[in-house]
Amino acid sequence: MEASPALSRIGLAGLAVMGQNLALNIAEKGFPISVYNRTTSKVDETVDRAHNEGNLPLFGQYNPRDFVLSIQRPRSVIILVKAGLPVDQTIAALSDHLEPGDAIIDGGNEWYENTERRIVQASERGILYLGMGVSGGEDGARNGPSLMPGGSFQAYSNVEDILKKVAAQVDDGPCVTYIGEGGSGNFVKMVHNGIEYGDMQLISEAYDVLKHVGGLSNSELADIFSEWNRGELESFLIEISADIFKVKDEHGDGELVDKILDKTGMKGTGKWTVQQAAELSIAAPTIAASLDCRYLSGLKEERESAAEVLKEAGLNDSVGSVRSGIDKKKLIEDVRQALYASKICSYAQGMNLLRAKSLEKGWNLNLGELARIWKGGCIIRAVFLDRIKKAYQRNPNLASLLVDPEFAREMVQRQAAWRRVVGLAISAGISTPGMCASLAYFDTYRRARLPANLVQAQRDLFGAHTYERVDRQGSYHTEWTKLARNADAGVGIFN
Repeated sequence: MEASPALSRIGLAGLAVMGQNLALNIAEKGFPISVYNRTTSKVDETVDRAHNEGNLPLFGQYNPRDFVLSIQRPRSVIILVKAGLPVDQTIAALSDHLEPGDAIIDGGNEWYENTERRIVQASERGILYLGMGVSGGEDGARNGPSLMPGGSFQAYSNVEDILKKVAAQVDDGPCVTYIGEGGSGNFVKMVHNGIEYGDMQLISEAYDVLKHVGGLSNSELADIFSEWNRGELESFLIEISADIFKVKDEHGDGELVDKILDKTGMKGTGKWTVQQAAELSIAAPTIAASLDCRYLSGLKEERESAAEVLKEAGLNDSVGSVRSGIDKKKLIEDVRQALYASKICSYAQGMNLLRAKSLEKGWNLNLGELARIWKGGCIIRAVFLDRIKKAYQRNPNLASLLVDPEFAREMVQRQAAWRRVVGLAISAGISTPGMCASLAYFDTYRRARLPANLVQAQRDLFGAHTYERVDRQGSYHTEWTKLARNADAGVGIFN
């Protein structure tokens, strides 16, 4: 379409893959949209796609002024550009033409404090601002993502009808909700990505154990994952893993997955999640382990030379000896249960982080509603998110998913299988840091008494940090070294 006969309902600036797909999704839902990109070829490309994908009401604009003026007031403009400075540059280019009451919606993976800064800056000019997490990759953007908008409620209200049509649709509504004030939308998307890191790590560990301890082929793995995807593990990541195992290598024999270099990339949201967990004193060991694994995967050359050095030092491959007595069918079922229990811990850690931040910032996040909007469109969409939603509906103040009566029962039922898998992997020398971290988290959380009493005694001895007692009130300090010497002297007398 060449020229817009009337004003567009909404605008979108930034036409990389995500931006193009989201713009086409909006147009396909019947909302006329103006699009703009600094590189004009991207505008042409998007207009061509709109024409080819059904003459969609999408209109290309070639400068910021024409773009802004082509949108009906109060204007709503989505920007989908790289986080950081490019966002500020795009806002600056558009702000010259925006008027009070207009709204900017940043759909990138932005650090939440940047959004909070921009909310203040925009409000000084009377402009409304939303930071909106968008999950689901390019396919989600085109066909229905999970949307996490936070910031100005008025800005959300102005486009609520569009977002509800564009978002993924699940049995209990569209996968979008107003998250809360400030940078809450970005923060929720960041934690979603942290949970995603944990999920992907745990699935890769399940694959590693089945492949190396179970000796399973890629075609067997494809069948197993397809079967798992019909049960309690049903999720986007399990589904795509089944597909990955089936793809043949077009440049040689076997499957493509075996030819992929074992170095993981990352964009930073997982790191932010772990940093925030540390800032808020929230244990997130599964997510942290997945991040550490990405760092270690990057040391490919170091790992290869370490393998050589340790082999020369006499380290034997212990997989073979462990594999010899394996009952494959039992191993597959054990791994399934271990993966499920480990995943619950990863989601529990993410939810606890969200609750802690919500309390700190006064965002009043609805954890059950967050689980609901993650049921479709997003990367961590999974059938058990419905059960997480129900757990928080039963008890909005739930301390942890691990103590929801339903999940508690499931963890108890699966712990024997979980321990067998972790023990087997350790014996075989196969690292399962995510599963181990989840199990250690579970075992630490469920113990009424921990060895932290000794740590407190040590802190008091070397730093006079004091300690509390289990049997009386107050803080205490003890001259440990002096009393220990006296005890030694006493021992000498009685000997």
